[in-house]
Amino acid sequence: MTTTSARAREEQLAVVRLPEYTGADREEVRGGVPDPYQIEGLVMAWRPKREHFGIRREGRLVAHAGLVTVPVSVAGRRTEAVGLGGVIVAPGLRGQGLARAVVTAAMDHARGMGPDAGLLFCWPERMPVYEALGWRELEEHVRVEQPDGPVTMPMRTMWTPLREGAGWPPGPVHLLSLPF
Repeated sequence: MTTTSARAREEQLAVVRLPEYTGADREEVRGGVPDPYQIEGLVMAWRPKREHFGIRREGRLVAHAGLVTVPVSVAGRRTEAVGLGGVIVAPGLRGQGLARAVVTAAMDHARGMGPDAGLLFCWPERMPVYEALGWRELEEHVRVEQPDGPVTMPMRTMWTPLREGAGWPPGPVHLLSLPF
């Protein structure tokens, strides 16, 4: 690869911290796909992310990942985790490393947020993307809060260490907030 093409590739994967993530941003990156996360049928309430990272090409948002710190109970012991969510790459641009770039940048930021671990929820067919980035599946299903009380999350839960030597403790997991 020439220096010019390496520089062009770097620019195409340049992740920026977004000051906000608006409804217009969501529409722009989803590219007209009506339910890109396949969650509308779940009829669940979701917690908004606080930190947002994206990739823009020619001014258009083409990839996004969001973070939020959440309270978690594991085997009855309260702790915190950094939740990763809202990960999306615009249709037609998948398979170019954009998800890897935006998730990696978000998780690099998450390491400075305090908690020892990151959590995410995803469908089984999307797990290989995260496994390739070092995420691991939690064996147990996770309980999450909803306006009418706790429910079992129908999606799978994955975690990743944010500190050297951090692990995920055994036992039932209850997200003490809305899912993210």
